[in-house]
Amino acid sequence: MTIENILFDVADALRYPVLIAALLAVLVVVVELGAMIAELRKRRGRGLPRLEQGLDGIRAALGKRDDVTALRIASGLGYNRPMSGALSAIVEQRGKPDAPDRIAKRMAEYDYRSMRRLERTRILVRMGPALGLMGTLIPLSPALAALAEGDVQRLTDDLRVAFSVTVVGLLIGVVAFAVSLVRDRLYAQDYSDVEYVLAGLSDVPVQPSPKAPPTGEAKAPAAPEAARTGATVPAPTAAPPAPPAAPPAAPTAPHPTSPTAPQSPPGAPPPPAPEGA
Repeated sequence: MTIENILFDVADALRYPVLIAALLAVLVVVVELGAMIAELRKRRGRGLPRLEQGLDGIRAALGKRDDVTALRIASGLGYNRPMSGALSAIVEQRGKPDAPDRIAKRMAEYDYRSMRRLERTRILVRMGPALGLMGTLIPLSPALAALAEGDVQRLTDDLRVAFSVTVVGLLIGVVAFAVSLVRDRLYAQDYSDVEYVLAGLSDVPVQPSPKAPPTGEAKAPAAPEAARTGATVPAPTAAPPAPPAAPPAAPTAPHPTSPTAPQSPPGAPPPPAPEGA
């Protein structure tokens, strides 16, 4: 057995697997084409006014601390499950620790899922013509052998198979390429919408949880807890004493009429007034 015979046997063994793979690729590309048409119909009413109206609704709901309504509006802005999940994650993760990192990770996951969706048709763009070429060349070898033997019927059948697989492979590549281009544009626009919502919610203040105690009440139960555990509670610092009151002012003595006038005993008649007074 020579090397040529080995290669001929390998190529002949791949004949039916290649034909089956080409048929499966046709079915997959038809399904993807139908899915793309459905995605286009979902985005029929797409536009910036709808996106801005939804963003305003989310901001208003977050301002009222109504997370349920905000999540419902955010999920309704998505055109598929990955997009709705990314928008809901932006609203859910805002008040959690390390919110920017959490949101960035979910945005990356959403981008990866979109790329994985595009890979189906991008693979078919190259796989379709490759299957068509393999399906063309594999039947040519037995067709030439039939030509040498004068078997015209076998030659005709092999050439029909070869040309048919070529056409099918080219059709797979063309349709898959068109689907990939349209989806690439749709998913890029979806990602832009998600980024727009994320930027629009960045300046909305995060409301504290209603279950969280106020700042001034967190230290109130410290004394009972210390008494239960036996810990020493420092005594409260006494207020500084108030400054002593000023002494009462001394009564002011009446100003005498004359510094040299003698004091009259009590009960005596008043002295006569001087002349000319």
